[in-house]
Amino acid sequence: MLILNILYSMIMNKCSRCHQGDVFVSKNPYNLSKMFDTHKTCSHCGLKYEKEPSFFYGAMYVSYAISSGWFMIFYALDSTVLHWETLNFALFITGFIIAVSPLTLRWSRLIWLNFFYKFKKEYKDQTINKLI
Repeated sequence: MLILNILYSMIMNKCSRCHQGDVFVSKNPYNLSKMFDTHKTCSHCGLKYEKEPSFFYGAMYVSYAISSGWFMIFYALDSTVLHWETLNFALFITGFIIAVSPLTLRWSRLIWLNFFYKFKKEYKDQTINKLI
């Protein structure tokens, strides 16, 4: 159930605690002018997303793991099925990692939030006005 909660939060760009409020200002990850912009708090449960300055620096480790995972998947695919030349593979994987980097950035931040704030059903049913 924990994995499903993390996946829902990650795919839908929702607060990790209530699954209601949006984390990022823009719903489009490829809106490059607002790619890094997050709301300060959840509009539904009031969760403060950045609990300390530079909180999301830890998400860089998650981003590295996601990018490494992409590389391993495509390397295994290349070794067994595609059999590309080394230069072609290097160009493809570089282009792919760059193309999905806005998604990777969002997913890594949302996964990082889920490490610290777990989904709680009682927050989903209440609004910020009831909690204050």
